[in-house]
Amino acid sequence: MNDPTTLVLIAMALFCAGVLSGLVAGLLGTGGGIVLVPAYYFAQGFLDIDVAVRMHLAVGTSLAVIVVTAATSARTHWRIGAVNFSILQSYGPGILAGVAMGTALASVVSGTALAAVFASIAILVAGNLAAGEPRVTLGDTMPGPIGSFAFGSGTGAVSTMAGIGGGAVTVAILTVFSTPIHMAVGTASFVGLLVAIPGALGFVGIGWQTAGLPPFSVGYVNLAGFVVCALPAMVMAPIGARLAHRLPRRHLTRIFALFLGAAALRMFWDIFA
Repeated sequence: MNDPTTLVLIAMALFCAGVLSGLVAGLLGTGGGIVLVPAYYFAQGFLDIDVAVRMHLAVGTSLAVIVVTAATSARTHWRIGAVNFSILQSYGPGILAGVAMGTALASVVSGTALAAVFASIAILVAGNLAAGEPRVTLGDTMPGPIGSFAFGSGTGAVSTMAGIGGGAVTVAILTVFSTPIHMAVGTASFVGLLVAIPGALGFVGIGWQTAGLPPFSVGYVNLAGFVVCALPAMVMAPIGARLAHRLPRRHLTRIFALFLGAAALRMFWDIFA
């Protein structure tokens, strides 16, 4: 299956996935992992890569790309003035703790239970947002230090294990605490960095010297897959970020609801498949 034509087609498909992931990253404040993880996973199937390492490699490489897309997206949102740094100060420590926990768990468990919990909550939140504005709120402001740490830890752990960067979970949480959708998207782009940098390094560590990895792999991060997706994603992320602030709030909220619902369905598919 690894003939030159197949390799070219796979590279083209991953390039397109990089374009889409960058657009999604900027538009919705996510890292684009919801696009990248399945793209990498199925590409590895065509390349006959050992199924035992396939999902971890897809997640690790996705997190590495998210470092690039989140950085370029966050810079654009920050320049527009759509980042709430006070939320990041209270939410960030929990994120980092959750990333450490998620990385440790990823080395010993599949994360099916956590994925099921997230997917169930995501479906409920997507339904809440689908009407155009949140119908249910948990408060007018984010919770105190303990609550923010708890939400951040859950976000970091689940997002690291799923390779999705944390933006989807963060936007969902911020909106139910009455954060305007544009500010939630911009703030979530910085959360993607907090998840992706230590997460990618963690997957390099837990995959170090693992048998069955394809060429150009550093732990569970494949450098060839990273380059093919990272370059177009880096170009598209700022475009998506600028587009997010030109869309009416109702449209952006509904787009995010569809995205979150799709993410949840993909997780359910992974669980039951």
